[in-house]
Amino acid sequence: MKKLTMVLGFMLVLLPALVGCSRVRYPAYYTLNLPPPPDPPAQENQTAIAVREFQAPGYLRQGPIVYRSTPEEIGFYEYHRWAADPRKIVTSAVIEDLRASGQFTMVSTYDGRRDIEYVFSGKLEKLEEVDYEGGVRVEVGLSAQITRVSNGTTVWSNTVFEAGKVSHRNVPGVVAQMNRTMELAINKLLSTIPAPLATHK
Repeated sequence: MKKLTMVLGFMLVLLPALVGCSRVRYPAYYTLNLPPPPDPPAQENQTAIAVREFQAPGYLRQGPIVYRSTPEEIGFYEYHRWAADPRKIVTSAVIEDLRASGQFTMVSTYDGRRDIEYVFSGKLEKLEEVDYEGGVRVEVGLSAQITRVSNGTTVWSNTVFEAGKVSHRNVPGVVAQMNRTMELAINKLLSTIPAPLATHK
């Protein structure tokens, strides 16, 4: 009986510790929430373009939100991750913005077909929180080019980098600023596409 009492007492001492150890922290998931573009104007041009999925450096494709403490050091938030691949979200936003521009009769995702006139290829260069040189900010970088399918020539290219200061210094605040900065970067990237492309043969 004395032995049983000792075992029970020992278990009661260990129980709070075991309960504490069993607490699991689950990651929080975020997404870029870019606003939809306005309705396109009436079609004036008969031009078809297909958009390849944006490329990105390997560290931006791993899922966690990225931050930099120094220019040389890349860190990852273990419990703050992207719910969807940012490359797919940026690709979809570019497709919608190109449709809204009214410059193209058809804008689609590139699937290897050759019955289109142009291919849009882009790269997500940067999407990260930056924590050095005073304050907290986000940096977004995009580059892209448009190639004519018939002869492989590049008819347009552009690279943009945008930065935005984070007002609320937490991860939701960082993601909110990433949304605003990404919207600016996409608009700036696409604003220099010559219209109409059909005149640039």
